[in-house]
Amino acid sequence: MLTVDEALDRILAEARPLPGIATPLDETLGRVLAESLTSDIDSPPHDKSMVDGYAVKIGDLDQEEVELQVNEEITAGQVPTLEITAGTASRVMTGAPVPVGTEAVVMVEQTEQVESDSGQRVKVIRQQLDPGAHIMAQGTSIRRGDQVLQAGTRIRPLEIGLLAEIGQTCISCVSIPRLAVLSTGNELVPAGDIPAAGQIRNSNGPMLSAQARRCQADVVSLGIARDDREELEQRIAVGLDADILVLSGGVSAGVLDLVPAALAAQGVTEVFHKVELKPGKPLWYGQADRHDRRSHVFGLPGNPVSSLVCFELFVRPLIDRLAGRSRSGMQSRQAQLKGHFQQRGNRPTFHPAYYEHVGQGASVEPVRWQGSADQRALTTANCLAYFSAGQREFTPGSAIPVFLFEAEDD
Repeated sequence: MLTVDEALDRILAEARPLPGIATPLDETLGRVLAESLTSDIDSPPHDKSMVDGYAVKIGDLDQEEVELQVNEEITAGQVPTLEITAGTASRVMTGAPVPVGTEAVVMVEQTEQVESDSGQRVKVIRQQLDPGAHIMAQGTSIRRGDQVLQAGTRIRPLEIGLLAEIGQTCISCVSIPRLAVLSTGNELVPAGDIPAAGQIRNSNGPMLSAQARRCQADVVSLGIARDDREELEQRIAVGLDADILVLSGGVSAGVLDLVPAALAAQGVTEVFHKVELKPGKPLWYGQADRHDRRSHVFGLPGNPVSSLVCFELFVRPLIDRLAGRSRSGMQSRQAQLKGHFQQRGNRPTFHPAYYEHVGQGASVEPVRWQGSADQRALTTANCLAYFSAGQREFTPGSAIPVFLFEAEDD
């Protein structure tokens, strides 16, 4: 059997970001740029004042106090009409263009308005200002033609503001991976149905779909397929139109575990089956190439905990890779174990757990459940705690790796 790392390496070995697609600016949040972008303007587009004050010549400030003739008042969005010359000043507001001839801007707090019959005047208290004081020169932030964002950049609200500033309203972003979810099993009924004897509601399908949406995949639900070869093949054929097809159930060794054979019949090539992992050993992965594109296919165990773990360890990193995100999969942390944990067997365990910051450190406590189908207990988990293979007891305070379902700053 493959180790977890070996299995993930095989999944990602030939996975590449999907092609770029034109995307309206207001739909780019969380997406990844497919191309580098340049600016069509200087920013700022003119020399502008950084404060409310007066545009002046520095030579006029060599006295304890000086009165200057005020030429005009300039607010943001206006264009100056008069040049600054010796003995004159113009009042400027924050962000407004400064007039030609301006050498510095005096803050309004260092001035007083003066009553005069000869027009508006301002008294300036002696200032020691360097040339360009309180002025942001044209192009300080961006020069026209500068590359301002590189391909591969993940777009946050900050990048959206910059894209708007450089006039980019339709951006080439890496396509969102399309993921299809198919639950299998004669025992399953939709969540809205009342289960009859021997039946259970389909919880894996909605859970896996939600996990995929959290990763910003475009999710398609294929519903429930019965343990029937023909029906499975029909649903699989539809699912192979997606970039990723995730099936839940039917990959173990039972008499009705028909998924691998149905996948092979639809042209899916097996890459591996079974991983040294607890829970999730029966994991199946294969690939199908159709219409010049590749579909990645996962057969997850039907056990809810196994499905959860396998999705986070294997499907999630693939979604991130196809979406062009540099950070893939869950974030890893170290934490101190609360309580005892008994590890059994020769497979490493990824156990749902609760991770919490404690002062300067962090703690983690494995979720305690009443069995592998205990969905209620799973709702208290926010990470997977990793316990290495081997028969041993982990004692309180042991430092162990944890893998977070969501980034701490999300």
